[in-house]
Formats: sequence, C-alpha cells, structure tokens
Amino acid sequence: MKKIICILSALALTGLTATAGQPNSLSKKEKADGWELLFNGKNLDGFRPYSPKGKIGEGWQVEAGLLVKKANTRGGDLMTEGTYNNFELKWEWNLAKDGNNGIKYMILEERKRTIGHEYQILDDFGHPDGKKGKDRQVAALYDVLEPAADKPRREPGEWNQSRIVVKDNHAEHWLNGTKVLEYECGSKELLAAVQDSKFKKVENFGKKVRGHILITDHADECKFRNLKIRSLD
Repeated sequence: MKKIICILSALALTGLTATAGQPNSLSKKEKADGWELLFNGKNLDGFRPYSPKGKIGEGWQVEAGLLVKKANTRGGDLMTEGTYNNFELKWEWNLAKDGNNGIKYMILEERKRTIGHEYQILDDFGHPDGKKGKDRQVAALYDVLEPAADKPRREPGEWNQSRIVVKDNHAEHWLNGTKVLEYECGSKELLAAVQDSKFKKVENFGKKVRGHILITDHADECKFRNLKIRSLD
C-alpha cells in the first residue's frame, strides 16, 4: 500500500494521474461534452501565424507529444485558424525558470497587432515582469487585473493546469483547479482598469468580441499539452 501511495504522489507532482489517459486525447465524457483538441500532439494542424503572409518559425516544435516553444529561437505568435465566441479552454503548461509566456484570446486581425485579453504565464519571482505588479503575474489578465493572492501557483519546471471560460460578457481564469480571477467584459470596473493599462488607446479593448486564440512567442522555453476547447454557444 505504501508503495502505491508513493507512486501516485510522484505522478501528481508531474501533473499526471494514473487515470489521466493519453496526453492530447479526448475521453468519452469529453467528447460527449463537446470538447475538441486544439493540439493533436503530432503537428501544428489548426494553427497559423498571426500575419496571413507569415510563417511559423523553428521556435515552435512538437517533441514527444508536447508543443514546445524553444528558448531564444524565433517562432512567431501561434494563432488558431478558427475564432471563438463563448468557449471554455483548458491546457497544461510547464515554464522554464525565469520564463514568460501567455495565452491571448479575443484576438482580432483587423487590429493589425496581436492584442487581446491575455492569461499571463510567468515565473512570478524570477522574471522581471513579475516585479512590475501582480497584474503581470501568472493567471492575471495581463496588465489589467490581478489574480487572487492565494492562487495555487507551482514552481518553474512543474506542470500546471489552466482554464479560461468566456460566456457572454463573463470571463474567468482558473489555475490548478481554482478560480483565481473573474470579470465582466464591458463593465465600468473593467474599462476603468483598462484605462490604467497599456491598452487604454486600443479601440474596444475590454469589450466582448469574437476572436482567435493565440500562444505568445517569448524567448523562454515553455511546454504545452492537452490544449482542449469547447464551444459554449
């Protein structure tokens, strides 16, 4: 019995459980609930550069079922081909020490820039951005709203589970099974926070829009797996 407990504990530390199934796959329940894979674990099908004339660089690699942003190698921001209105997105990520990355949503091509609401992925205590404010730390709405102070963060190099929920004007950020931030698109509170951010001059930023989902390209290594999405429309 002690041996079994030790094995389960070790698996939990790596972000896996004995019943988790194969990475980048859907269980029968997930299929019934409408989940789809954003990343199939084999290639970058379903993704594209932000610019229609762009090209996905060598900085993005698929290695042993993981989507890997290689350190100090240009890949370009990686964007979904499809757009989403009301949705639930979940994924697992493993960030290198002192690293920075993020998942953006509500990305519009007409803005001509990769500007959207961003779920921040960061080594809070190792990366310089983490010292600029809690609204730039992990699970924040980047540069706009800070997550809960007691968020269940894990150390760099460990696997984390994240989730974004957008339903009508309501949005939520989850980290390792805990809801750590929620807001209402277009609300006075959110738009006031936007005016105190770097996005204050971006038209309609903070209001609900249908858009692409985008994984940012930073110079730091970050690994992703089990990127899954379902429509809530």
